Amino acid sequence: MLSLPQQVMPKRVMPKRVLVALCGGIAAYKVCEVVSTLAKAGFEVRALLTKAAQQFVTPLTLATLSRHPAYTDQEFWSERQGRPLHIELGEWANLIVIAPLSANTLAKLSWGAADNLLTNTVLASSAPLLLAPAMNTTMWEQPQVQRNWALLQGDARIHSVGPGSGRLACDAVGAGRMAEPAAILAAVESLLWTGGRRDLAGRRVLISAGSTREHLDPVRFIGNPASGRMGFALAQAARARGAQVSIVHGPANPDLIEVAEQAGIECCAITSAIQMQAALKTRFIDADLTLMAAAVADVRPAHCATTKLPKQELPDSLGLEPVADIVADLGAHKRPDQLLVGFAAQTGEILEPARDKLQRKGLDAIVANAVDQPERGFGTSTNEAIFLNRQGQQQTTGLVSKLELAHQLFDFLLRS
Repeated sequence: MLSLPQQVMPKRVMPKRVLVALCGGIAAYKVCEVVSTLAKAGFEVRALLTKAAQQFVTPLTLATLSRHPAYTDQEFWSERQGRPLHIELGEWANLIVIAPLSANTLAKLSWGAADNLLTNTVLASSAPLLLAPAMNTTMWEQPQVQRNWALLQGDARIHSVGPGSGRLACDAVGAGRMAEPAAILAAVESLLWTGGRRDLAGRRVLISAGSTREHLDPVRFIGNPASGRMGFALAQAARARGAQVSIVHGPANPDLIEVAEQAGIECCAITSAIQMQAALKTRFIDADLTLMAAAVADVRPAHCATTKLPKQELPDSLGLEPVADIVADLGAHKRPDQLLVGFAAQTGEILEPARDKLQRKGLDAIVANAVDQPERGFGTSTNEAIFLNRQGQQQTTGLVSKLELAHQLFDFLLRS
């Protein structure tokens, strides 16, 4: 379906073997959450600490959280039987995460230096590298550091998340803050799915997410329970696969927005359906692929008061007027080289309403999902869906995380 070179698209899930390497920096404490979460989720996790990292987090802490002894330079330089440690680790890992990435290790990576266990392991491995830099703003902005960072960005093996901006441990305010654990974990899940392939590179992906609010007065509105989780998962997956991504979203958890922005996703916040339509219209013309995951209101109050209505003045019946059908409007105006994917959140029977919507609204594909089943639909971290396209192809996902569902959808679109 996507106008990309034809290729065989096998199931992309890789063995969940992740080597998490910590450099020196106060942000090292946040990486404990990353290691713990991965281990609890059933990943095989190994932790590696540089000499400087041990000033902030102990090997015992990481060993306890990973359920496996942590590695340091002491083990690297000690006598051991069998194959060299850096060779074993480099071949074992399906993904190497370096967080926090210090300016010192960044420089070593850019030079190809190998003077400790971490840098030797990187050179002894062909696994994708996920880098999460963290340092003082002035350090991060130094020309030498930016030169080293730019050099690594040109390496197909290198993937990155962050740094973000904000107040740092040194009280500076600016760029250099390590990405939050949630952003790192999302990148890990994506990279283990894709193996580091950027099969949406050069593509512009536009996504709508969350609910809209249609106000009766400044404090009351008609809305729905959509949280935006599915749309933000689509944005993270598309970004991990190399796309330039914009997401137009209704009111959402600030953590979702922060994770998206740290991944380099343009986030446009709106409140009403009219605002969403305007934001999508300006971006749609440049989009190669548009995914309409938002739960947009169908009606709005015919009149909106400018001040809060006293309780006794609330109308006994509420006059309503229809909201413009954003998906149908985009479908009527899309070019042949554009793809438009809709979502059909249903109760009861889900397939026939989805097929009808697919044809009626000029969509290229649609995602049908039930919102009346446990662990599925609005506000959950998991979902189950059926993908349909105009060619009659169909795929069921099973109950998976919303990020995995997003990757399954992109695989479906790429091979259709």
